Amino acid sequence: MLVVNKIELSTYVNPYIYILFILSLPVSMKPWMVVLLSFFTGLVMDTFSSTPGLHMAATGFMGYLRNFYLQFACSKEDFEGRIEPSISKKGIVWFVFYVSILALIHHVFLFYLEVYSFREFFRTLFRVVSSSLFTVIIISIGQLLFYRSDKVR
Repeated sequence: MLVVNKIELSTYVNPYIYILFILSLPVSMKPWMVVLLSFFTGLVMDTFSSTPGLHMAATGFMGYLRNFYLQFACSKEDFEGRIEPSISKKGIVWFVFYVSILALIHHVFLFYLEVYSFREFFRTLFRVVSSSLFTVIIISIGQLLFYRSDKVR
């Protein structure tokens, strides 16, 4: 998890693959547990990245909003079983949209908290969009390569 945090393709592109851990948690997991795991994941990233609280806040916020997103995007059957949000279970279109929304939320929160100013609004916005795009691409490729396909869409 810590090695993939060091991927930096340029000044503007820094994909954060570690969010896949939170995104892959079962849909039926209790919301408080998702938020708690999100905070701890962010805390680990902060500890090894020397970023006091940035990842913890961004990942915790993403974990909190994940639960609301899944309430609208998943069926009751998904919540009753131990369905994991993945390409093989939900299809590629659903998964890419899911990762895109939550990666964008994470990156907006992380990068604007890091800058702590709107002085460089468009530069930071470009960082958010480019990093989110590459995060989604890398996570989706990983899903396609390493997970068996049960569902094709």
